[in-house]
Order: sequence, then C-alpha cells, then structure tokens
Amino acid sequence: MAKKKLSLPSYVGFGMLTPVYIMSLDRLPKLNTGAIVHQVSNYVYDDAAIIACNLSQWGVPSGMIGTSVGDDLLGKYVADKLKELGVQGSVRVTDKYKTPLEVNVSDKKGARTYFWQRSKEILGTLDTADLSLIKTAKLLYVDWYDGEHIVRAMEEAKRHNVPVFLNFEHGHQHPELLKKYAGMVTICQAVTDAAQIGKKQAMLGTARKLIKAGIKTAIITMASQGCMVLQGDEIIRAYAPKVKAVDASGAGATFSSGFVYGYLNGWSLEDTVRFAIAAASLKVTRSGLEMFPVQEIQGLARTVRIELMVYRGDRFHTIRKLLRFPQNNLIVNNAFVQGGQKLAERILPKKKVERRKIKRSMVE
Repeated sequence: MAKKKLSLPSYVGFGMLTPVYIMSLDRLPKLNTGAIVHQVSNYVYDDAAIIACNLSQWGVPSGMIGTSVGDDLLGKYVADKLKELGVQGSVRVTDKYKTPLEVNVSDKKGARTYFWQRSKEILGTLDTADLSLIKTAKLLYVDWYDGEHIVRAMEEAKRHNVPVFLNFEHGHQHPELLKKYAGMVTICQAVTDAAQIGKKQAMLGTARKLIKAGIKTAIITMASQGCMVLQGDEIIRAYAPKVKAVDASGAGATFSSGFVYGYLNGWSLEDTVRFAIAAASLKVTRSGLEMFPVQEIQGLARTVRIELMVYRGDRFHTIRKLLRFPQNNLIVNNAFVQGGQKLAERILPKKKVERRKIKRSMVE
C-alpha cells in the first residue's frame, strides 16, 4: 500500500533538540535537603520542538530543523518521539558527543529550576542543518538564546517571504540585537521582570520599543498575569484565568503554540490571544507536556477577560467608548444585551479610573 503523502509543514521550528525530564513536587527544597517528587515525565525540548509537537497534535503540519543528537538511547528517543507525533524533518545523528539532556524541577506555585547542556559544539551543528523546509513554510520560529546560529535561518525565511516568530524574552534589552533582528521578524514574544508581576508601564514600554523597531506584532508575556499584544494600532490585554498550578515547564512555549495556531488559521487577534492564554493556563494544571485538545482549550478561551486599547500618536488609549453600539441599533435593544451591559457597568472599573491608569503609563 502506498504511503500517504504528507502535507508540507506550515510551521517550522529551528533550534535545540534535547530530551527533558520534568520532576513535579510541592516545593523546591532548601540547600542540602531533598523533596518528594510526585511525578516524572519526559518529552522533547526546547521551545521550537515543543511548539512543533503541540501544533502537530492539533492537526497543523509541522516540521523541525534542529541540532544533531548523539548516537545513543536519548538521541533515539528524540527521533522516535518527533516521528510519533508527526513532526517532519530529519534528526541528524553524530558520534562526536552524547545527546544533551535537560532536567526541570517544578513546584506547585509555578517556580521552576532547570539544568541544561548547551555547548558551543552542540549549537554549532545548527550551522550545517538543511534549511529546505523553510522555503514552503508559513511561519518560522526561532529562539534568541540560540545566538548567532538563528541568523542563517532568519535570512533564509526572509528570502522566501516567510514570516518569522522570534522568542526574544529579555533580549530586547540589548539595543544592538533588537536592531539586528527587527528587520527579519514579524512576531516577537518578549518579557520583562516587571511585566511578570503585571506592571502596566513595563508592558507598554517594552511593547512600544518592539513596535518602533519595525516589528509588526509584539507579545509581552506576564506569566500568571496574562499577556499584552500589540499589532498595528490594536492592543489586547488578556488576563490569565485562575487555575491550580502543578507544573509550569513549557508554559511559555505552549502560549506560543496557541498563538501560532490562531495565526496559521487566520483567526482574529483577539481570538488568537484568547486561545494562547487558555492553552498556557491549562498546561500548568498538569505535569509534563502532553497537550490538551483544541475544543477544551477553546472552552476556557471564551472565559478569558480582555481589555482593548489602541496605539495612536505615540500614545495608548482605551477604546471602551468606541465599543458602544448606536442607541438605535437593534442589538442594543435586545434585553439580553442590555442586561449584560448593566452587569458590566457594575463589575468593571469606572471609566475615569481606567483612563487615569493608562495615561500614567503612556509617558514611561
């Protein structure tokens, strides 16, 4: 029987390939003490590979261009796992080194300690990787912590008009890197320490810096505080649902997976952000990196609280007043809509307070 021809990958990840062991416990132990581990799970890391695996489980044709793995049991596991999940791309094998290993230790509050092997020799194998998967892709994903090795892949994507998703994390704090990468990046995911605890001026300041550099879509992730996304003059602030955290390993990559899924499906920015937040929130509720199904994620996505703003004249403004319907609109006269509006007026912050908060952040 002839083999079914695979669709060309819509998503292509570029970066490190390594197996990971994830240990979940109640709390990280103090120095020279120990702790009971409740669960140990294994998967394929880094973020580019996690996203490829997630998207493949959601029915998106995905590929991975990665570092070489060793000719050993761990290397075989990586190759077999990617094949099992339907991720396309050849996994190269070398006898020059053993397959690198990563170990993550996560507590129930979301704190994570990790141990990884990332030698120059291992990362150097990215420079000889076959880039042919990029030519027909609809999106390339790269991580800034893979260093100069990502430039070749980004340039290849630019030659073929393939959008690039850069996970920049704290890299935006280096002006020379921002200037270097911005011209090749369509979507950029970043973070600041202040943003992690929900400080709006830190989110807005970082997002504005990315947009001014020429990046089309800027994503500022804030862990349990949700995220802020800017695209053109549209701004969406999404608040993460309250969930019981078990393991935060891979939460950032799961958020990226959700965003890429919406992007590749042509969803609106709001629907895409809702899905990404919901996917990351569900991920932390259980140990390991096995992904929740799309329908379950969409169910939680409908409950995600959203705040809308716009970016005009180098300033951020609330657009709540722009969302009101004309008084003679048939929708407004609907009893259910009117009841919802009254409820929203009772539970949402007063307009003056909201506007004052935003203005304070605009000058930062």
